[in-house]
Amino acid sequence: MQSAPSIQKLLDEFERLPGVGPKSAQRMVYYVLNTDRASAMRLAEAISEVKDTVRFCERCFNYAEADLCEICASPKRDRSVICVVSEPRDIPPIERTAVFDGVYHVLGGELAPMEGIGPDELRIAELMKRLASSDVSEVVLATNPNIEGETTAAYLARLIKPLDVKVTRPASGLPVGGDLEFADEVTLGRAFEGRVSL
Repeated sequence: MQSAPSIQKLLDEFERLPGVGPKSAQRMVYYVLNTDRASAMRLAEAISEVKDTVRFCERCFNYAEADLCEICASPKRDRSVICVVSEPRDIPPIERTAVFDGVYHVLGGELAPMEGIGPDELRIAELMKRLASSDVSEVVLATNPNIEGETTAAYLARLIKPLDVKVTRPASGLPVGGDLEFADEVTLGRAFEGRVSL
């Protein structure tokens, strides 16, 4: 797209988004150019607002607009069961299953020694602190079913088992090498209902 500098700048920014190639970026730029000013400003304001208001929950490290996320703040959640996930984006698919009613802990990634991500780069110490200071009966290790996720789950299971806390993993049915965010609700729901002890 041969274009004015301002258009090229927007195109470059859209192309930086994950999963957005040149053609998708062009479609988004054309949308912004062809929509009315109010719609374009709503998009700009929504981006600005999310950057100004969203932070990490002080307890579980999910996205939140207050000190605690909505899940941690809810009195209806079962605090005796903690589901450990890699990233905040892994929580919505689990929530859509309507099977899990516990709380979460977001690690902020998975162990990947080749990329320099060890236990100190993840929120493992914060998880262990939560387990030591509360009556947790079960920890569900819902890291991604890939090499990094399996390695992270095995590492955490070794740390948690001596605390006399039940450690489980979602049952089979999730594709090995896949990501939780792409799993359908039925498959993910069955995996949670049939979770297995480690």
